[in-house]
Amino acid sequence: MTSNINEPNRLIDEKSPYLQQHAYNPVDWYPWGDGAFEKAQQEDKPIFLSIGYSTCHWCHVFAHESFEDEDIASYLNDHYIAIKVDREERPDIDSVYMKVCQMMTGHGGWPLSIFMTPEKVPFYAGTYFPRESKYGMPGFMEVITQLYQKYKEDPEQIAQVTKSVTDALEKTVTAKSENRLTKEMADEAFQQLGKRYDITNGGFGDAPKFPTPQNLLFLLRYYHFTGETAALEMAESTLKKMANGGIYDHVGFGFARYSTDEEWLVPHFEKMLYDNALLLMAYTECYQITKKSFYKTISEQIIEFVMREMRSSEGGFYSAIDADSEGVEGKYYIWNYDEIMNVLGDERGDLYASVYDISPEGNFEGKNIPNLLTTNLDQAASDNHMTLTELKQELDASRKQLLAAREERIYPHVDDKILTSWNAMMMAALAKAGKVFNEPDYTDAAKTTATFIEENLMQDSRVMARYRDGNVKHNGYLDDYAFLIWAYAELYEATFSLHYLTMARSLTNDMIDLFWDTDQGGFFFNGHDSEELLSREKDVYDGALPSGNGVAAVMLAKMGYLTGETAYLDKLDDMYYTFYDAIKRVPEAGIHFVQSLLLMENPTKEVVVIGGEDPFTTELQQAFLPDVTLLASDQPEALAEAAPFTADYKQIDTDTTIYVCENFACHQPTTDTEKAWQLIRR
Repeated sequence: MTSNINEPNRLIDEKSPYLQQHAYNPVDWYPWGDGAFEKAQQEDKPIFLSIGYSTCHWCHVFAHESFEDEDIASYLNDHYIAIKVDREERPDIDSVYMKVCQMMTGHGGWPLSIFMTPEKVPFYAGTYFPRESKYGMPGFMEVITQLYQKYKEDPEQIAQVTKSVTDALEKTVTAKSENRLTKEMADEAFQQLGKRYDITNGGFGDAPKFPTPQNLLFLLRYYHFTGETAALEMAESTLKKMANGGIYDHVGFGFARYSTDEEWLVPHFEKMLYDNALLLMAYTECYQITKKSFYKTISEQIIEFVMREMRSSEGGFYSAIDADSEGVEGKYYIWNYDEIMNVLGDERGDLYASVYDISPEGNFEGKNIPNLLTTNLDQAASDNHMTLTELKQELDASRKQLLAAREERIYPHVDDKILTSWNAMMMAALAKAGKVFNEPDYTDAAKTTATFIEENLMQDSRVMARYRDGNVKHNGYLDDYAFLIWAYAELYEATFSLHYLTMARSLTNDMIDLFWDTDQGGFFFNGHDSEELLSREKDVYDGALPSGNGVAAVMLAKMGYLTGETAYLDKLDDMYYTFYDAIKRVPEAGIHFVQSLLLMENPTKEVVVIGGEDPFTTELQQAFLPDVTLLASDQPEALAEAAPFTADYKQIDTDTTIYVCENFACHQPTTDTEKAWQLIRR
């Protein structure tokens, strides 16, 4: 297996770290673009489309086994036009072809391998293929040889398959129902989550087990609106088990992408920005509800990790940290027993090992993943004749020693591109944490990222999707807009700076202009001004991230109540017809969208404080009140520009004046905070 590392291919000028990883493959890769499709048509060659991302373990394996292989490269170069796509830069392309793969094979994943005509229509789909046939899978050489022969010798069958693909895609187009979703769907989603809930280990479903923070954010709100304690118990148990498991990095903090087992012990060691952002939000909100210090501690640790290892010097956040280092998954993160003892010494090492499940045999392939799954810290303190505080101080001193030792190792690859949508999630989470924990540094970090995005990723009134090395590319997708609105709304509520409310409002209007389906309602994934693909996706089901339509729905409710702009609420009402069939089928699959029903179908309150910030607004900020929107300003005229329904609200004398409104109809203003709290809680 050799590769000529001296001659780069056409990916050498691309900024995507994933495409750069393949720039010295002997495969003559093209980036996605007209040049590749024109050449395929001129030469009547099928297209091999390979989609992945730079921190994907099986993408590395596939590349090493096949794309660095001279024989395979030679066959691909002679018989195909080979195209590489970074799914994180082009989620629009990935979304279309992943749907085709799932329709054709019943499953999906990355690397995604698509064989298609020069017209971009697939005739065969799969994921990873081994170099030689094994695991009951055909070898890649066999696949590309047979498919090329089929393409050349049986054009009728290829035409038949491609027609059935386009027909099937047409049938997936979301059509508006005559029925409207109601809050019973939220009850249904809660019941479905309950059935999949793992009572022993927390989380939902079997291994591999993903954090799915959107489930937890929904459960916390469901508890708030219904008082259903089982919802809070499911969320709390999951948050505790994950933070005690090996999916959480007990040495350097932060969460890995998923657990390979149902107990959360063995992670897939890759760390994604979006998981850590949304989990930060879930732990922060759980603290808001319960006031238990454990959730605050985990929130602070996630922030410490992200600021140390994922922050760019310019103020944005990197996308991901690879699972592999030195070609071995998890090598950076796992420990030999002897290593721990050498770093910590016998006495401290014994204590650390007994608490964190470290043994000579190991808990993972002869090595150790530090975890607290079977540890009771109170008991451990008692056994070691320490107070709990003393034990925690001792363990943290050990952790710092281990982190310093770990930093001597070869660090995994970092995907250092800055994605607008994922940065927006981290902005939202940091702003929320800053507000809840009254920690200005967290809010400032969110503000710095907002400034970075405004200066670099907003061009000619268009949000762009990706920044790297000063290069900005790709028109923003629905996710970029919806998640940014979320970030700006959180920043407004953390700072009461009208700039953030104005930005949120402006982006909401742009999102409607660019993505709204004027025929059937709902938002398309890519804008009306973007490249036309095989089909135009409009998803409401969540994946690893909440769907763009789910976040847009929650934000339309939020912005409707914050600004008094009822047109936003009308759009959301439209969406309850558009997505009726999809959500009715499996409410749990679109749980973030269902969250909006809790906001729309339950009474909500708008609180307007004229006269600036005081202890009352701080108290409101720190409480978990998803049914309350808060506006505060010492400049009523400026506030009225962003939220016109407040135009007639005046300050009484020079006292802080509080208006409590329900559905934009307001009680008499009051300067008595006790009375205001009674109205809010009523």
